[in-house]
Amino acid sequence: MLFRRLLSGRNNNIINNCIKSINQNKSSILLLNNKSPNFNYNFNFTTTTTTTTLSRFNIVGPNLEKNMENKEKIRNGLEELMKRRFFITPAFQIYRGVAGLYDYGPPGCAVKANLINYWRQHFVLNEDMSEVDCTSVTPEIVLKTSGHVAKFSDFMVKDEVTKLYFRADHVLEGHIEKLLLDTKLTEDKVKELKHVLTKAGDYNQQELKEALVKYNVKAPETGNALSDPYPFNLMFKTEIGPSGNNPGYLRPETAQGIFVNFAKLYEFNGKKLPFAAAQIGNAFRNEIAPRSGLLRVREFTMAEIEHFVNPNEKTHPKFQEVANDKVFLLSSEAQDTTKEIIETTFGDAVSKGLIDNETLAYFMARTQLFLHTVGIKPAGLRFRQHQRNEMAHYAKDCWDAEILTTYGWIECVGHADRSCYDLTVHANESKANLTVYEEFKDGPKMIDIAVIDVKKQLMGKQFKQAAKAPMEYLAGLKDKVDEAMQIQEALNTTGSYVLNIDGQEFTLTKEMVTITKGQEKKSGKNYYPHVIEPSFGLGRIIYALLEQNYWTRENDEQRGVLSLPAIIAPVKASILPLTNSEKLVPFVAKISKLLKEAGISTKLDDTGNAIGRKYARTDEIGIPFGITIDFTTVEDETVTLRERDTTKQIRIPITDLALTLKKLCDNTVSWSDVSKTFPAYESQSE
Repeated sequence: MLFRRLLSGRNNNIINNCIKSINQNKSSILLLNNKSPNFNYNFNFTTTTTTTTLSRFNIVGPNLEKNMENKEKIRNGLEELMKRRFFITPAFQIYRGVAGLYDYGPPGCAVKANLINYWRQHFVLNEDMSEVDCTSVTPEIVLKTSGHVAKFSDFMVKDEVTKLYFRADHVLEGHIEKLLLDTKLTEDKVKELKHVLTKAGDYNQQELKEALVKYNVKAPETGNALSDPYPFNLMFKTEIGPSGNNPGYLRPETAQGIFVNFAKLYEFNGKKLPFAAAQIGNAFRNEIAPRSGLLRVREFTMAEIEHFVNPNEKTHPKFQEVANDKVFLLSSEAQDTTKEIIETTFGDAVSKGLIDNETLAYFMARTQLFLHTVGIKPAGLRFRQHQRNEMAHYAKDCWDAEILTTYGWIECVGHADRSCYDLTVHANESKANLTVYEEFKDGPKMIDIAVIDVKKQLMGKQFKQAAKAPMEYLAGLKDKVDEAMQIQEALNTTGSYVLNIDGQEFTLTKEMVTITKGQEKKSGKNYYPHVIEPSFGLGRIIYALLEQNYWTRENDEQRGVLSLPAIIAPVKASILPLTNSEKLVPFVAKISKLLKEAGISTKLDDTGNAIGRKYARTDEIGIPFGITIDFTTVEDETVTLRERDTTKQIRIPITDLALTLKKLCDNTVSWSDVSKTFPAYESQSE
């Protein structure tokens, strides 16, 4: 469900117009790291402590130019850093690259690996999930059944002269944003344009066509005429085997691999509900116009959870652990009315029916904790509820965790109650049993069933060799009483009923079949479980946390810093000999060995640069701790340990170094605690 689009109103280029001060009763909250003086995107809170209003198109007078400058500085500074220090690079760059494809370099790969490791710990381990690893190449029948072949599309338009293609809603949004810059617009016109900007991503084909014509939208840059919008399927198609008779696709999501293996997972988990399955892997989407770096790409890593529950029991045994956690929610109703972001608790949101059920809310809370832990700022995270026109017909409730970046509010984690749609359609198509069996808690019961009397001779005479299909279908209606009785009602009313099985029609007559309602004593029942699905886009999370944690030293804009939490930092500690003196070499080897044995990653800088330069180079790739080996080390076997963000240092014995760093990286002690244990060291080299 993730990444169908950068949701409208959150990907616009005038995010600066979202910027206001926070005037909440209890305090003013800086949206991002308060050590980031160049990045000051703020909310505007009302004077209550429960409601926030995001003012997307207004900004406090004289700050506009400064905020525009700051946004560009942050984005450009980070993107330059990521390329220069090889966090990421365009794939196949020596061949001029391919849009929407990126390679991770050593620090980027390490951040991604650490993020995945912590995701496994936070979800798979702590929630007792079953992890699977399914194939990326998927037969067409699977994705046709799931609906992806027919519906996994975006609308695109073509420049009629250059023949370049664009996402239709993106072109419309960009044009509307330019129109909104006109200060002479009437209040009604501004309101109209804002509404279009908010809804553009949800428009159907006809609505997009009408809007493009109404606002005279032309091709970006060239100003040429555009074609009418038309759908483009986003999946990469392939052939499985040499015959050409077995089409397939690279998977657009990882979820389907879990659904088709449901029966095995159900058995693995002792045939008991609830249980959850998880998968981490790459997905592929042939984006029309990839843009915004890692935020819209053609190959990306997802981490998805499918939590299977009884449809009538969506409480969660651990919900009370998170019920009092506060959260910012933008409801479906508010998006069309007040635009108010509600600050509430997960418990209140469930009790008031804002979030549909405890299990959905529990996973939203766990997601929030995960994102905060890896470095997303609390005020830069909100949950936005899907509106009815966004949700699939089968979905019960959906909330996206959106993170604020210089590109706007970006959907990074989707949370959906998908009901039993996926299991039902795969069971119907494959004829596999994807139901669960549950005994009645109060003993056997008399249960309504459909008693189906099929005249096999008449069926065989009418349908010949194809008669097996309708007879098997009718036999399967025994426990589907409502559907069976609807067929009988049609037979009584019109004398016939048309069954559509795998695209083939069978016209039943009242002489062929009679269906009545009966009862049968049963000890339990079979049903399709519902699915709660959190779906994480790891690339988007990585970009967002890098951006929210990037800043520059005061009075030195060339000294960029990534304040990454130690748990996801690419390297935990840098080893920095003060000089290349042979006296220091044995201590470099000793400390490196001690830390590696403790599972702490290190990076050695023995380049001969000044120590201040070494600090700067490790700060900008997010290494949280620096170990300086100097000539005092030779005398008493102590080193200095420096904390990246504050630049404060302590003097610590080598024998205490590994354990102290381990505790700091595991977040079991704070730097403040460590500073009280060991003597401070005043450096003259910052």
